Amino acid sequence: MFEDILPEPASLAEADDAALVAAISGWARAESAAAARRLAAVGELVARRTRGTDAVNRSRWSCDYWDAAASEVAAAEQISHGMASSQMYLASALRERLPRVAALFLDGAINSRVVATIVWRTALITDPYLLDAVDTELAAIATGLGPLSAAKTAAAIDALIDRYDPEAIRRQERDARGREIVVDTRNGENGTTALWGRLFSTDAAALDRRLTQLAHTVCDDDPRTLAQRRADALGALAAGADSLACACGNTDCPTSGGTDARAANVTVYVLAEQAALDTATDPGFGNGDQPPPAPAPKTQARPARAGAIIGGGTVPAPLLAQLINGGATVKPLRHPEGLPAEPHYRPSVALAAFVRARDLTCRFPGCDRPASYCDVDHAIAYPFGPTHPANLRCLCRKHHLLKTFWTGPGGWHDIQHPDGTVEWTSPTGHTYTTRPGSRLLFPMLCMPSGAPPATTSPALPTAVRGLMMPTRKRTRIQGRVHRINAERALNKAPP
Repeated sequence: MFEDILPEPASLAEADDAALVAAISGWARAESAAAARRLAAVGELVARRTRGTDAVNRSRWSCDYWDAAASEVAAAEQISHGMASSQMYLASALRERLPRVAALFLDGAINSRVVATIVWRTALITDPYLLDAVDTELAAIATGLGPLSAAKTAAAIDALIDRYDPEAIRRQERDARGREIVVDTRNGENGTTALWGRLFSTDAAALDRRLTQLAHTVCDDDPRTLAQRRADALGALAAGADSLACACGNTDCPTSGGTDARAANVTVYVLAEQAALDTATDPGFGNGDQPPPAPAPKTQARPARAGAIIGGGTVPAPLLAQLINGGATVKPLRHPEGLPAEPHYRPSVALAAFVRARDLTCRFPGCDRPASYCDVDHAIAYPFGPTHPANLRCLCRKHHLLKTFWTGPGGWHDIQHPDGTVEWTSPTGHTYTTRPGSRLLFPMLCMPSGAPPATTSPALPTAVRGLMMPTRKRTRIQGRVHRINAERALNKAPP
């Protein structure tokens, strides 16, 4: 609806400054309107998937109707199950609780940040009449919330809620209950991973002091800066070490303690080529304030490829060599090409290791759950399908349950190829193709490993299959109502 009034990228070079600023503003509004339409479609899908006796009968399933809908949203947008579930909650709240705010969003008058803040801050309002009044007033002031900071936006919304329903304000207890540590393995860069979170202030002070103490347990020749040693100390702390391994490389180092605790005390699966294992150790790699080395001559051989952590992130070859030198265990991974199928349901340790190394993550569309935490699933159920790499793939527990119980007519089904490629077909007939995570990093692992016998397992009736599904103590709706009532009770209690 904005295409006719906003300049296309090809014509921006001829536009004046005022037109460029107008284009930025206009396309930001178009972006908000597009996001609102996407959420409106998500909300309609959720409404359809949660209606009817089938949804009621499966409401206590561990993988319930909400998870089934989230799998469709996640596959359509190529996002994780958790992100899809968050979008569904946001979409349902706009559709069912805040129609006037939703209308502003559809017009592009407010952005996604403001909408998400409104939905979150109003989640504890349970009286429909009060909610309608708050929705009306929020729609009147929402367009003025955009320029405010996140904190000021939340404060303005809370002030409005306080006039109607004081027990529905998100208070300080929520900040304490919302503490967490996030290790962002999905967005690692050059062998490093971002880390952030929120702790109790006492715990944060203790952690800060402990990192500083560990950072000073090395000798004076250690090439790392204090900031680098504090960062490495967190890894040593996670490995249960009482000191930080020195990186000076001196044979007579007074603080040398033998093996590196990070290499010997914690199991982290890293997939690497032999060339990376043969790389010479370099204690100065990534340490100190020295400038980067000069560019290598063009005739020099390609440096060893970094190792890939099964679960996300990479390990540069020099650091991998240091960890191996410090005591890390090396196990060769054998490609099972030409090997016969194993004569039992549970794959051997070697076969399961190969499948996890080949896939790296859950193989459902959009899911990036590390293979280390996934089940090794038979594409064609055993014994109708063999225990063979062409018939095995990694699925997280949620998507394993989905593939097992939300199948048959009107459900999900898939076809796996000998190279590990999986073609998924959703309940609506849309198809999604996922390929092993090692395909670009270690293509040798994705060589066809033979084809399993062409057969299919007989479909069990839904009622019979559902008896084997793990169940919840409360339905999802009951759990949400319980959490809201508990938080309102805390707000009502005297200080």
